[in-house]
Amino acid sequence: MTAHSPSTEPFRDPQLPFAKRIDDLLSRLTPQEKTAFLHQFAPAVERLGVAAFRTGQEALHGVAWMGPATVFPQAVGLGATWNPELVRRVGDAVSREIRAMRAKDDRVGLNVWSPTVNLLRHPLWGRNEEGYSEDPKLTSAIATAYTHGLRGEHPTYWRTAPVLKHWLAHNNETDRSTTSSSVRPRVLHEYDLRAFRDTVEAGAVAGVMPAYNLVNGRPNHVSPYLAEHLRTWTEEELLVCSDAGAPSNLVDSEHYFDTHEEATAAALVAGVDSFTDHGTDSSQIIGRVRGALERGLLTEADLDTAVRRQLSVRFRLGEFDPSYDPHDATGEFDTPAHRALALQAAEQAIVLLKNDGVLPLAPDTRIAVVGLLADECKLDWYSGTLIHRSTPLEGLYERFGAERVEFAEGVDRVRLKTSTGAFLHVPAAEGAAEEVRGAEGALDPALLRGRTDLPVLTTDATGTELALADWGEGVLTLRAPDGRYLSVADDGCLRASADQPGGWFVQETFRLEPHGNRHLLKHLGTGRHVCVSADGVKVADEDPEVFELVVAERGEEAVARAAAAADVVVVVAGNDPYINGRETEDRTTLRLPGQQERLLRAARAANPATVLALVAAYPYAVDPAELPAVLWTAHGGQAAGIALARVLAGDVSPAGRLPQTWYADDADLPGLLDYDVIGARQTYLYFEGTPLFPFGHGLSYASFAYGDLTARVGDGAVRVSFSVTNTGDVTADEVAQLYGRAVDASVPRPRRELLDHRRVTLAPGETAELGFEVPLTAFAFWDVAQDRWRVEPGGYELLAGASSEDVRLRTTVTLDGEPTLPRAVLATGLAAAGFDEQRGIAIVDRTKVSGDAVTPSGPETGELGYHACDFGRGVSRVTVEVAGEGAVELSLDGGPALAVLSPAAPTSGPYDYVSLSASIAAAGVHDVHLRLRGPLRLAHVGFSG
Repeated sequence: MTAHSPSTEPFRDPQLPFAKRIDDLLSRLTPQEKTAFLHQFAPAVERLGVAAFRTGQEALHGVAWMGPATVFPQAVGLGATWNPELVRRVGDAVSREIRAMRAKDDRVGLNVWSPTVNLLRHPLWGRNEEGYSEDPKLTSAIATAYTHGLRGEHPTYWRTAPVLKHWLAHNNETDRSTTSSSVRPRVLHEYDLRAFRDTVEAGAVAGVMPAYNLVNGRPNHVSPYLAEHLRTWTEEELLVCSDAGAPSNLVDSEHYFDTHEEATAAALVAGVDSFTDHGTDSSQIIGRVRGALERGLLTEADLDTAVRRQLSVRFRLGEFDPSYDPHDATGEFDTPAHRALALQAAEQAIVLLKNDGVLPLAPDTRIAVVGLLADECKLDWYSGTLIHRSTPLEGLYERFGAERVEFAEGVDRVRLKTSTGAFLHVPAAEGAAEEVRGAEGALDPALLRGRTDLPVLTTDATGTELALADWGEGVLTLRAPDGRYLSVADDGCLRASADQPGGWFVQETFRLEPHGNRHLLKHLGTGRHVCVSADGVKVADEDPEVFELVVAERGEEAVARAAAAADVVVVVAGNDPYINGRETEDRTTLRLPGQQERLLRAARAANPATVLALVAAYPYAVDPAELPAVLWTAHGGQAAGIALARVLAGDVSPAGRLPQTWYADDADLPGLLDYDVIGARQTYLYFEGTPLFPFGHGLSYASFAYGDLTARVGDGAVRVSFSVTNTGDVTADEVAQLYGRAVDASVPRPRRELLDHRRVTLAPGETAELGFEVPLTAFAFWDVAQDRWRVEPGGYELLAGASSEDVRLRTTVTLDGEPTLPRAVLATGLAAAGFDEQRGIAIVDRTKVSGDAVTPSGPETGELGYHACDFGRGVSRVTVEVAGEGAVELSLDGGPALAVLSPAAPTSGPYDYVSLSASIAAAGVHDVHLRLRGPLRLAHVGFSG
């Protein structure tokens, strides 16, 4: 690029404030250049010496997609550490590796699309692995720590620029780009917005990414909440980056706008600053923006606003001050410190769910380690490529010695016999290079293709014995003796070619479909059946082969043999992050896959001393009654195996804690699309059943005593202290948890709510005095009657203990607060979405720009309740604003209908509201009940008289 003189270009003067420098650079850009900057891949402006810039570098638990890097535990595992300082150090290490990798490969970006702060409301969500917790307080604490690590500690220049995902109320993969999350105001403010708000206000966030879904009938990419809430939480310029393909979804799948020009303009005006669409091809977005400008849907000032936000991030990253950038020479990559941190994080993420004394294992224990995950170190879509690898088997070998450890994977050993009597055969791949998926890095790993340099499967008289694993719901993988998985490449041929199942479109999964007394073999990636032809085995739409499954050995048999010969059995069960639960695919059940349940039963029948180690991105509903010990850890990254072995051996006392409720049965779960955590009694905050394991649960090899609880109400805060003493005989960590609850609330409040926590290390006999300063705002709720936060006067119980249910100490404080006032309906009426109770109601968009309305969620009627409405000395008329067709029926205190209002004819569209009035007589304070019939939208109810 051409050299430019700082004396003539103020934007290059490091002595000037960033704001003035951005103003200067913005003034030099042409409208065409500004337009080009709106795409994810912003081009260079060579005449100004401005480099190209890319938004988006995945780094959820290590640098992802760009080749080898340190791989830390999955995000839900980091959440299970309950250790913000540890997570800050992980973020710091990740950001340093990003800088080091960028120095060698400029494809590596500094605008980091991490962390995910969506709350783990529902355990069947396919992306459970990406979040930290079901609790907003814990989520924001961990996310704040990670973003501070990613940002770095320099006061001016950021090491990386973190973007929070995914704004907003996003917990379902099923139809994710077309479903709408109905989020009532209390849930919006007390739950979904809270994790974002606390993290943004902590000062290390560069932006957010809107989610694919809609909220209250309006796509997140045109959400008014970006301006109404997000941008009010900080004085920093926040860069809002669209999710991939989401701008096009506004027209193509959501049909929210008629044209892409309208959609792009609406998103830009709402606050989207960078459009991730059509990969590296920016021409579509550029054309849409130009079209919107020509139609008057956008002005150059709108472009300036978005480009200013991008430039603000680039200046903070030191792009224009290379000689001043303290991070420019960072070269820390795969250092001993990073390896040690990966091990520490994996150890701290392990949760001991049950222990009847079988753990820790004695040094001379003979161990059988069995299960589909016993010799696996699984990665997920947002992992980097492993430099180091430790499986549970390898970890136990290292810790106990290979001579004391037996292994049985538990796969079924099978051959596939064709209708001609021949068997599927995997030809030898002599001289073939070893390849690991993604090792070379890719800006979009979804574009990576399967290998075609290996021989195609054939048939012969004896065939090849394959390892069959059933991952649930009949989804199978088949692995050749050399460790490669059967996969299908673009040419449709079947090869043993994949080191692991993976990719955006997984090509390594199959299903056996009954066909008479035999089976068809369906390839799930293409939806086609396997057939045998003269030029090899392939998938096709016609002439499927009919196979007989010839079983040489059932996995249960191998597991039972190994278990019977051991002192203790460790069954390692769980999920493959690419199968039956991942981005684009929700789980359907909490149960373990059938094959893994059979392996567990076989191990337990052969040896009662059976320990279940769940290595999984999700909670499972398992029966622990007959198991002496149960542990859980998320997929723990490169050090997962040795971390598990060290915990089993007692080198480390486990101190991970559950970041979400583990439910006992699928019947305990609300609907996946029911986002009303209050009304549906979801998460530990509201769940009234008996969980399998509660939020915050986790055991230790030590024991702890709590005492000396004090609480004092002061200016703006409640100061709480208590002591924790290690009464055991080993040094161990304890996670002391402080919860609160309103004693006599006027509205449904959480059963208990996490106020703060502390993870402390204590030697035997050691006592820690813990102090917490809880702001009074932590006791507030969103008052829908006043449309603001309010602390209610009265008693608040404080509970200290080892989990949300293991409460050791409690006391009550009294807060003054603000008294409950009736709704002033004469002055303000009733916003329809500001209800206290509902049944069969969905919140929808009042207009495409802003505002909420309500409508029945199904074909039946919907009902709404508004408590304590003050009609003063009396009203004589009610007016409703409605659209569509149907009726609104109004009654007071559950009595008979006082008015029924219905449009004379359907309105012309869902946003074309009409006002309807009727006579009523009401005075004093009453509960208002509304019943909606038909496809009618109600926006507001007013009273006069």
